[in-house]
Amino acid sequence: MPHHGNESEHSDSEQGKPVIRDNRKVDPETGAARHPHQEAAPDAGTPAGAEGAAGAEGDALSQAEEILNGVEVPAEESVASGASAQAEAAELRNDLLRLQAEYVNYRKRVERDRAVAGEMAVIGVLNSLLPVLDDIDAARQHGDLEDGPFAAIAAKLENSLKTYGLERIDATGVEFDPTIHEALIQQPGQDIEVDTVSQVLRSGYRSKERVLRAAQVIVSVPA
Repeated sequence: MPHHGNESEHSDSEQGKPVIRDNRKVDPETGAARHPHQEAAPDAGTPAGAEGAAGAEGDALSQAEEILNGVEVPAEESVASGASAQAEAAELRNDLLRLQAEYVNYRKRVERDRAVAGEMAVIGVLNSLLPVLDDIDAARQHGDLEDGPFAAIAAKLENSLKTYGLERIDATGVEFDPTIHEALIQQPGQDIEVDTVSQVLRSGYRSKERVLRAAQVIVSVPA
């Protein structure tokens, strides 16, 4: 009994054409696993290599994102970014100017406080020396400081205190000023129209515009 299958194989081998069957379970082009039922029915369901195509699509999306990251920013976005940078720079400049103004004010305040502190220190020293000056005045009125070393020392002390702005308030015949005079006695005067200092009982002192001690005086008032 003849064998037709063997005859077909022999006829193919006789023609010199080898028969090659691809039994690989992985598609070399897509890298997807082959499913026998898909090969048998390619028109039914998902075509062969769909999973590999999905993976290839994901790689393509990743490559597209990398390309987009390297793309230059459009002109509109560049303008918006530049405007934002300018606004930030303006804000920082305003902050710097405000800090500079605060520092200048702080430095002026410190210098003013330092000057006031120095002035108060000088005034404190001058006030402590007022009793000494009173004793010098009393000794001079009694004739004890007309000549001699003590008179020279007293003169040097008074001249030294003048360099710190100390001024004596001891003028007579001037109009009474309650800011620098302390009236202890009032008496009627002749040929005067305003209250006038007629005699100084104790000298007063001031340093620049600050009155350290008012002068105690006798005031002549219009009769």
